[in-house]
Amino acid sequence: MAMRWVLALACAASLASVSASANDVTVSHGISAFGQLKYSADFTHFDYVNPDAPKGGEISVRPTIATRTFDSFNPFIFKGDAADGYLLTFDTLMARAYDEPDALYGLLAESVEYPADRSYVIFNLREQARFSDGSPVTADDVAWSILTMRDRANPRFRLPLKDVEAVEALGPLQVRVGFADGAPTRDLIGRVAQLPIFSKAFYDTRDFEEASLEPPIYSGPYEIEKFSAGKTITYRLREDYWAKDLPVRRGQYNFDQVVYEYFPDHDIAREAFKADEFDLNEVYLSRAWATQYDFAAIDDGWVVKELISDGRPSGTQGFFINSRKDKFSDPRVRQAIGMVFDFEWSNASLFYGIYTRTHSFFENSDLMAEGPPTEGELAVLEPFRDQLDPSVFEEAYLPPVTDGSGRNRAEIRAAAKLLDEAGWKIDGQFRKNDAGEVLTVEFLDRVGSSFDRIVDPYIANLRRLGVDASLRQVDPAQYERRAKSFDFDVATARFPLSPTPGPELRGYLSSESAGAEGSFNLAGVSDPVIDGLIEKVNAATSRDELRNAAKALDRVFRAGHYWAPHWNKASHSIVYWDRFGRPQDLGIDKPPFDRAILTTWWYDPAKSNALAATMSN
Repeated sequence: MAMRWVLALACAASLASVSASANDVTVSHGISAFGQLKYSADFTHFDYVNPDAPKGGEISVRPTIATRTFDSFNPFIFKGDAADGYLLTFDTLMARAYDEPDALYGLLAESVEYPADRSYVIFNLREQARFSDGSPVTADDVAWSILTMRDRANPRFRLPLKDVEAVEALGPLQVRVGFADGAPTRDLIGRVAQLPIFSKAFYDTRDFEEASLEPPIYSGPYEIEKFSAGKTITYRLREDYWAKDLPVRRGQYNFDQVVYEYFPDHDIAREAFKADEFDLNEVYLSRAWATQYDFAAIDDGWVVKELISDGRPSGTQGFFINSRKDKFSDPRVRQAIGMVFDFEWSNASLFYGIYTRTHSFFENSDLMAEGPPTEGELAVLEPFRDQLDPSVFEEAYLPPVTDGSGRNRAEIRAAAKLLDEAGWKIDGQFRKNDAGEVLTVEFLDRVGSSFDRIVDPYIANLRRLGVDASLRQVDPAQYERRAKSFDFDVATARFPLSPTPGPELRGYLSSESAGAEGSFNLAGVSDPVIDGLIEKVNAATSRDELRNAAKALDRVFRAGHYWAPHWNKASHSIVYWDRFGRPQDLGIDKPPFDRAILTTWWYDPAKSNALAATMSN
């Protein structure tokens, strides 16, 4: 073991620091999907951090748009609504480098060992790794964590781990994970390496699957200092955090305290921000960004209003149509419903023209299908030709483009023809099938989400089409319950995607996830062709293979009309009180694949004092 580690530390900077023994086992400080690594084994910090960033101070933020309450400190289970920021308390075996598409470097694990076919991996743990109670992080903790996530976690986390076949502690600091024969293994090591590591001893006397507000034993940089359920939660940087000087942590997690402040709606949150009740807000509403953040503190330079670039795929945001329901089982019905959403009118009238239309599951990436299939895509699609609609082999489907007037007449006529063909005929005011059932569409949303201004005109278009459409707004807890149990007609969601998608696609689009409550497969996609294409994406051994397989998958998904796609922009809209330092202030580039706010910014006492003095005058 020691000799292989020495070899691993001696390799060139431009590639993975690896060694290969006689039986072709690689030993490395890092791993990526296709083998390339930017950082050598002797790197001291990531390029996008300030390695000398000062520690101290506080940053207070608003939780994500979807989170308005919490009743659990476990985000990995089916039950409960988890507190935002809780991932700050967990360490993983390896840590992401956000200036590479999918590279990981050792955190709890000092190195990894794996054969050429990646049929298994051995994680060699760092001897100094400690939990917050001072106990060592052992192979037993790691093995228990992996098996628990595979067998007992929410399907959103569980399904990508279904090919994890065996987990074994080889010694106190060594864990072997074996994968199923024939499984696509390219991304499995990385998937396992990013799982949270729990204290097995803590859960020996507690039920992992029960929602709880009992703070656990931590493995990560922060611990819960105080909280008021559903209102606020404060995380404090652990003074005894064992990994603070590791290359994958240097210059990161610089705030002594990270505070999440909860608000019932956007308007209350905005006014609280303007009153300096919290420091940083990400603005999700275009109307608010365009018209409601022009107050005096911005003019005076006290508050910074900024767009932060985002190099990740834009994600799959849209109105997802629940194809599990008989009335939505025909793709012509789903297409008709989707095509009368008038994005052009919405963008001009509601969004101040700041968005572009989303077309693809892999929008804003080189994985989205465009035009007719290329030769590489055809090679992927041909084995499935007999099972596919001929349109898949033509231009990739694009939703109609309207004139932006809001009248939408041409699209309504085309949608009416599709519904007629599908057997939903006008009978009086609404469309009915042969059994006399009215075609109804209910949009499920959260109270206070502000989406009603977008949904109401959409509903009006559907009613012109003869569809009995309506909006049902429920409290956040009820929304989560109904979304997890697929108790809806149409639900709105956005799912972020990796630049190198892999096993997580099963959770979004596979037949298995369609029947798994709590999965991300809101549309109920259950198609053996899509299942097969997901596995081709997982099995790709090069970027070119990945692109061809992902584009083929994108074509088939879009041809199935499972959603009315929304909109996107390749940036984050943020406002913050100017009391922080950032690597960018020192000429250090932001990583393309992360906001990197809580990880790389720091509290600047000089700025904060100057701001306080200016505001008091």
